[in-house]
Amino acid sequence: MQSAATPSPYHLVSFRPKLQNFTSKSQLCPTGTPVRGLRMTSISGSGLRSLRAVGSSSSSAGDDGFVTLIEYVGKEGIHVKDDLVVLLDHIQYACKRIAALVASPFNYSLGKHTGLASVGSDRDAPKPLDIVSNEIILSSLRNSGKVAVVASEENDEPTWMSDDGPYVVVTDPLDGSRNIDASIPTGTIFGIYKRLEELDDLQTEEKALLNSLQSGSRLIAAAYVLYSSATILCITFGSGTQAFTLDHSTGDFILTNPSIKIPPRGQIYSVNDARYFDWPEGLRQYIDTVRQGKGRYPKKYSARYICSLVADLHRTLLYGGVVMNPRDHLRLVYEANPLSFIVEQAGGRGSDGKHRILSLQPYKLHQRLPLFMGSLEDMEELESYRDIQQKVNPGYEV
Repeated sequence: MQSAATPSPYHLVSFRPKLQNFTSKSQLCPTGTPVRGLRMTSISGSGLRSLRAVGSSSSSAGDDGFVTLIEYVGKEGIHVKDDLVVLLDHIQYACKRIAALVASPFNYSLGKHTGLASVGSDRDAPKPLDIVSNEIILSSLRNSGKVAVVASEENDEPTWMSDDGPYVVVTDPLDGSRNIDASIPTGTIFGIYKRLEELDDLQTEEKALLNSLQSGSRLIAAAYVLYSSATILCITFGSGTQAFTLDHSTGDFILTNPSIKIPPRGQIYSVNDARYFDWPEGLRQYIDTVRQGKGRYPKKYSARYICSLVADLHRTLLYGGVVMNPRDHLRLVYEANPLSFIVEQAGGRGSDGKHRILSLQPYKLHQRLPLFMGSLEDMEELESYRDIQQKVNPGYEV
């Protein structure tokens, strides 16, 4: 198990990201101030929406009328517990620091730094950006005082933080970091569980691992943050999926879509076509069929593939279709469970090709599996081909 006093990795780099000091709207308006009479207003050409308070006092949503993440999850919003509000405040702070880091002109030297090897065969070889992002997140979670244990894709074992922390956090600190040098979108993924109090009498290492290996069906919240032309946080608390966009002028995440609904069917598939000849027959038949317009939906599908899971999923949530990696490649604990929870709450489905992701019980921390997510009708059609999991040349020992 990793020690909570993990040394800072900043010695790996010659700079620390310099962050702008914002006057946060959440500092101007008390947490939990009521927001009533909300009306949707479209922002032309962006596909995003902003929420403005109509017929309410200026203190309800601030003078600008926008609703921040912390206001939304406050007592007059979706009624999450105060402990969870505090945790989310620290998570959003960490993500704003990472957003500044990945946008920094100095991250080029970080991306080029080599000499770090993967400690375990179940993990990707880390880059300095991954390590710095991981340290930012661990520091914020520790400072929240609300986390018992955190399991990170960047650590071999869970990190125990507090005996009385009410929550367990699993995270992929910087998904798609190999794309940084090309300025391709990256992301951060989180899943939040309640601490299993029945395990409190176990040894620290054992209870840390068992708390981290909870089934996705026990998630109470999950989120991803997309670092792209905009920094977007999509989150669910089990009652729909919401999107917040970072306002760089104030440092606040602003509610821009209170209810993301993935279309029941799209016209896009997202997968690495270069591995076509390694795919099983069922998957090849499905792709051949839909891109010829001969499937259940009589229009030709297009391929869109960024090779950044958060970015590919975000597009799929907005436009519909399917995003997939048929190999035993993506991690159940850090990626598949949180993202499938978000997709399901938006009206879609997450599957390993045979089973619902959230029904699976993890048996090891860095467990890998195939992952298919997307529109409900597209997923049903894809799974009807049955043989869609790639077992030839999976690329990893399983």
